[in-house]
Amino acid sequence: MARRRRRRKRSVVDSAARNTAFITDGCNPELVVGAEFDGVFEIPIIKRPEQIIIPDHLVPFSKLEKADPKAFAVCTYENDSDFKDILIDPKLYTRILKKYQGFVSPDCSVYRDMPLAAQITNIYRNRAIGYYFQKHGVYVIPNVRWGDERTFTKKCLPEKVAFLGVERHSIVSVGSYGQLKDRVNRYYFEAGFASMMETLEPTIVLIYGKLPENLERQYSETKFVEFEDWAGIMREDADGGRTE
Repeated sequence: MARRRRRRKRSVVDSAARNTAFITDGCNPELVVGAEFDGVFEIPIIKRPEQIIIPDHLVPFSKLEKADPKAFAVCTYENDSDFKDILIDPKLYTRILKKYQGFVSPDCSVYRDMPLAAQITNIYRNRAIGYYFQKHGVYVIPNVRWGDERTFTKKCLPEKVAFLGVERHSIVSVGSYGQLKDRVNRYYFEAGFASMMETLEPTIVLIYGKLPENLERQYSETKFVEFEDWAGIMREDADGGRTE
């Protein structure tokens, strides 16, 4: 019996746009026209919103068509390949994202074993795309992601590059999923988190995953909001445990 071929989901970004993004200038300078920049690396700034809105739920970009826009904000706490289209050609998604409660700026990978230049590049892309959507009327929550000590301390650089482009005393989002699974990962997560809290002093922190209780106790003046991952939401739906 012949096997049925599995159909791949086609990208909405055409090959011309993909080639332009990767061959000519992968950082898409048109995204930051009119932006203000932060620090020596000139990271685009995502402005503090006039009114802070806490989403009801978060849906990964690759699943956004399965979520009610009135009850979800869009995030990218998933593999980079699952949200590559929004990195390549963000303008295709402005109208779509406006329908949702908001958008958490892209969680581009910032691994500790990446060259520092690559870590900084992905922090830049996070803010550039976040700025672009904010400029076009999308409610944007800055996602904060750090790598090794060079990104969240001043041991190597004159500034903490992981936190550039994010205004103080505002709302931010952090992904803890997979960051607490072993001693080393947990150490870097907690060290970077502490540096973020000291530097940005956020009033509200969204957590995609779980926040260690010791951190929540340490920063009792900050409001922390934990969000269940998409798989957990689907399990609750199947069990009839969640309603819109």
